[in-house]
Amino acid sequence: MKFIYLTLLIISGFAVSRSDEFDVVGPVAPLIAIHGKDVILPCSLKPNISAVDMRVEWFRLDLDGSVVHLYEDHEDKNTNQLQSYRERTEVFKDELSKGNTSLKLSRVQISDEGAYKCFIESKTRSDDITVDLRVEAVGSPPLITVDGFDGSGGLHLQCETKGWYPEPELVWLDSEGVTLTSENTDKQRETDGFRVKHMITVYNRDSKYHCRVTMRHHMMETEIITSSNMFNSWRTLMILISFAVLFGVIAGILIAVFIYRHRELQRKKRRENQRIQSEDERLKSEEEILQSEERRIKNECERLSMIEKGTVGSWKSLLRKFQVNVTLDPDSAHPDHIVSDDGKQVRCEKQSKTVNDEDDEQNKKFDIRQCVLGKEGFTSGCFYYEVEVKDLTVWFMGVTRESAKRKGEISLNPKNGYWMMGFRGEKYQASEYPHIPITVSVKPQRVGVFVDYEEGRVSFYDVESMCHIYSFTDQSFNDKLYPVYRHINPTPLVI
Repeated sequence: MKFIYLTLLIISGFAVSRSDEFDVVGPVAPLIAIHGKDVILPCSLKPNISAVDMRVEWFRLDLDGSVVHLYEDHEDKNTNQLQSYRERTEVFKDELSKGNTSLKLSRVQISDEGAYKCFIESKTRSDDITVDLRVEAVGSPPLITVDGFDGSGGLHLQCETKGWYPEPELVWLDSEGVTLTSENTDKQRETDGFRVKHMITVYNRDSKYHCRVTMRHHMMETEIITSSNMFNSWRTLMILISFAVLFGVIAGILIAVFIYRHRELQRKKRRENQRIQSEDERLKSEEEILQSEERRIKNECERLSMIEKGTVGSWKSLLRKFQVNVTLDPDSAHPDHIVSDDGKQVRCEKQSKTVNDEDDEQNKKFDIRQCVLGKEGFTSGCFYYEVEVKDLTVWFMGVTRESAKRKGEISLNPKNGYWMMGFRGEKYQASEYPHIPITVSVKPQRVGVFVDYEEGRVSFYDVESMCHIYSFTDQSFNDKLYPVYRHINPTPLVI
């Protein structure tokens, strides 16, 4: 009887450990949405396990990883949501129990086009997929207008359409359906789509012409029939133009007399205005020189100040004076992390393990956030270490307080005792609240972390180019600080 009971316990435990394994699936091909309509961005769990207790985050890869919609702790948390998505997004909460984490986007806008990341995270696992959304807008029917005549009696026809997205194709066709070459083409990108104009000149009377606009599987067409009356009006127009030219010559002679008498006064005024303008430009030039010198002095003072603080200057001297030997602490590592024997490397393998209380008597391990600490802690002075990050797709590093919370779904920001920066979704960011995007000129291969405990400064540098990346300043440290790393790649992170 005991053997049967023990067997049932083992089978039950195995089932529980497997119940949280899942993959995130979605469409492979781009998704087409119509401007002004609603669209559903598909995303679901395979197998169809419940996502009610999971974190469901949708964000834009092409907009610095900005939040589109966040579901967490059984509710929507859209405080940091992009303004343009306010009151336009929702997840199907009654479908979460079936593993459906799709996002409904209402009243689609052209600016909604882009790459969306669906990121699902449970207590023991995370996965994501990318949904490519393409937006189409059907514009106005083509409008044909008569735009006058040329010198040989040809009739100018102009065709215009607007409000299409992406850019449509506009063509002229004759009565036989043969494409005509446009003489003048004007294309403009506007907020509500593209505006396109094409012009042709025709000489055939009593004929039919078509203007056709096409975009993927949409097509609209307008036709115009030219008549003899249109071309006869050209002769009348030429006669009127001749009279207008004659009248213009006479009027021009009279005006020339007036202009000649008035010209001398205008010349005097112009010379005076030029003198005043020249004096004004001279004063502006002197002012710009003074401002430039002021900025140069200010920059020089700031540079000297930074040199005194050790953030700029001789890197070799900085390394010799403050570099420390950091090794990773396996006792603090998330269950997915595998730390090398020498403590210099860590890689992430999705093992779907949970933290065992017997193995974590000192409550040191991270159970949800995939993080690991360094063994060495510091309570004063300055220290510096380097981390190799090439070939890593997601990483964060920095320092944390010894007393900082490690259990549960924690936000890694200074408010919670974490000073970190990193790389996710092809973007660099500082883990402030909210995240601050960082622009770098060259992708770092090795990142250096410098900490000045008394000054309250945590700085990050590109070791190869010797460039400063970001700094937390004016912080207050009153606890032991440990190096901390967040790593979710199979490729090792090397200290």
